[in-house]
Amino acid sequence: MMRSRTSAGLLIFRKKGDTVEVLLVHPGGPYFRNKDNGFWTIPKGEIGEDEDLVSRARMEFEEELGIAAPTGKLIELGSVKQKGGKAVHAWALEGDLRDDFKLLSNTFEMEWPPHSGKLERFPEIDRAVFFPIERAKTKINAAQKIFIDRLISALE
Repeated sequence: MMRSRTSAGLLIFRKKGDTVEVLLVHPGGPYFRNKDNGFWTIPKGEIGEDEDLVSRARMEFEEELGIAAPTGKLIELGSVKQKGGKAVHAWALEGDLRDDFKLLSNTFEMEWPPHSGKLERFPEIDRAVFFPIERAKTKINAAQKIFIDRLISALE
């Protein structure tokens, strides 16, 4: 089965006084364990053929974080093409995580260590953090940085 070359996701933001913060997630699994700047992303996932992009973005948020996406007015952020060729469509939405939030990501299975014949299970997402805008721009995948810029423009 061929993998989708298109993903949809949500960029959740919150306002703390004059500061805007955005929620980014860090991929789980052994390959990303020690990678930080440039590896965080918006919660997103691949879409199926003829699937509604916004519905998939909301579904992926819930699968990756373990809670439903906030409700409210969506701000369309357009799409970008990542280095590997995948198109990512995004929407911003104001919201926050509850004080008692506990990340509960879906998982995937892979052979680990490589060539060991042993299958290990890993969370798809291992961290979810709100970052102030300037810090978020150093954390996020370079291609997705434009989503933060577009959000800031939409909020002005």
